[in-house]
Amino acid sequence: MPRFRPHFFPSTKVSEWASGVITANPGIIPTYAGYFAGGDHGVTTVDRFLFADDSRTTLSTGLSQGVRIGAGIGNAGVAGYMCGGNTSGAPDVRWDHIDKFLFIDDTRSTLDDTLSSTVDGCAGMSNSGTAGYVAGGYDGDAASYTSRVDKILFSSDSKSTISATLATATGSVPAGLSNSGTAGYIGGGHDGSGTDVIDKLTFSGETIATLSAVLSIARWSMTGVSNSGTAGYAAGGYDPGENWGTVDKLLFSNDTVSTLNATLTNDVYAQGGMANSGTAGYIGGGYESGVGDTAVLNKLTFSGETIAALSTGLSSARYNATGFANSEALI
Repeated sequence: MPRFRPHFFPSTKVSEWASGVITANPGIIPTYAGYFAGGDHGVTTVDRFLFADDSRTTLSTGLSQGVRIGAGIGNAGVAGYMCGGNTSGAPDVRWDHIDKFLFIDDTRSTLDDTLSSTVDGCAGMSNSGTAGYVAGGYDGDAASYTSRVDKILFSSDSKSTISATLATATGSVPAGLSNSGTAGYIGGGHDGSGTDVIDKLTFSGETIATLSAVLSIARWSMTGVSNSGTAGYAAGGYDPGENWGTVDKLLFSNDTVSTLNATLTNDVYAQGGMANSGTAGYIGGGYESGVGDTAVLNKLTFSGETIAALSTGLSSARYNATGFANSEALI
């Protein structure tokens, strides 16, 4: 179930209220927002979308290194994390660093702890208020896919590696889904070829089991958005049949999978995703069939499971960006 904790958000200065700069004490002004960080072409850009009106700003401070296909995790009310990735150079240089963005003021720091190895194409899952998990990916040190799951404890920003592993070493961006307080899911990806397998990480005991349900299409380079307590959605992704607009739904109550009637407005893979749990998920950027890099931002409204492209997209066309969010429902 969603966790509820006190709000920790920026507020209008008391001095401004008392001096008459503003005429009424507005109290605390929450800034519930989602973020898209990095992407191909080695950009450090971090775009922020305010959930109240879907407006976009670009942070003055970006990533500490221009990277793509990292894992994004969010601790609602506190901070978001960009984990791992690669520099999209020639050759790619993989990363083990973890950048942290405080939601109170969008400032960035880089954690002292690092991931267990340099890794990209991993999946991120969040148990908001407790810990985030970085699963699978391509291990640059071992030069192979990994089944490892690293854990970032939010209270201390310390990293450990859980004993449970994925059923198969997988990378190339599986979808990470989060039912905060209960379990995380890793769906699809690449383990030598595209896969439709879904692993479930139960947060309480940090055990991993493989579901009997599978994705509708074996694919990779996808993204996941989550409506915690209800369902997660695995969106887009590459498959040779080019069904790149497909969105699968994983119902958390019974771990069954269905496919939405609605599809993404553009056929795209290698996109980023983040969600305002209880309201909507956002799928941004990617590589669009017949177009190339795109800045399009699709919004999946959870209540009716409808999808529409927003009038404002990412600040630049790019693929392999990473998303994380400060979701109001998880505070």
